[in-house]
Amino acid sequence: MKRNCKIILLTLFALTLCCHANAGIKEDVEHLSDPLLEGRRPGSRGGAEASAYIYRRFEQCGLEPRLQSFETEKGICRNVYAECKGNPKSSKFILVCAHYDGLGVFDGALYPGADSNASGVAVLLDLAARVSKECRNIIFAALDSHADGMAGAVKFASLPFKVSMVVNLDTMGSTLAPPNKYRPDFLIALGGKEYEKQLEKANVNSRLRLYYDYYRSKAFTDYFYNKASDQVPFMRKGAKAVMFTSGITMNTNKPGDGPQTLDYEVLQRRSDLILTWIDSL
Repeated sequence: MKRNCKIILLTLFALTLCCHANAGIKEDVEHLSDPLLEGRRPGSRGGAEASAYIYRRFEQCGLEPRLQSFETEKGICRNVYAECKGNPKSSKFILVCAHYDGLGVFDGALYPGADSNASGVAVLLDLAARVSKECRNIIFAALDSHADGMAGAVKFASLPFKVSMVVNLDTMGSTLAPPNKYRPDFLIALGGKEYEKQLEKANVNSRLRLYYDYYRSKAFTDYFYNKASDQVPFMRKGAKAVMFTSGITMNTNKPGDGPQTLDYEVLQRRSDLILTWIDSL
């Protein structure tokens, strides 16, 4: 009887931790996609408020955030980042990044950008709070101006950090358009084929269906991995990269991309897998 009670208590404790983590990710998504932030268009008031929110959240994770400001045609934009140097013997860093800007408001319609890319930023913040920072150098960066030719990523790549690995989190929360209709609990890891064994090992508890191409399309895989995503400026400087995504859906870049469309249980499992994998690097 005592053994059974102990098992029940441990199970309830684990469920409580899981629910708390889900609530944290969901809260971040809901805040960043709230109408008050006006879709987080680069250079806008809503974009500035989003950067301030992320700055505070980094502080809550025990980090010391910094701002990298730069100007585009849309106004003053900001990358928000925090550097952890757990291995003073190495000058190389793992960069974990996600762009936080969105499309904003057009013709009176709000584009909340919950999946694209409040979901990626929510995972970034979840990882920043939980990933082991001992014995490794890691940078967490929320990038601005993805929609403007990846201007934030290009600007951040100009900093003198030696980035050896990029972990890019871009559109992470949907299960509406899985590559396999029978497994909505999936994750796409572009560039991850090289790390397949480590990723599959890290996936033991998350139990996701992993794909290493974009909806089984060679053209889409090449486009999103080599041309149109924020890891590209770092890859051009010799860094390796894995881009994690759940892919585009019928809501992507539309007013319907609201927080109610995401699957937060699966989103947390995706974050857990990435956490375990990063800690194994």
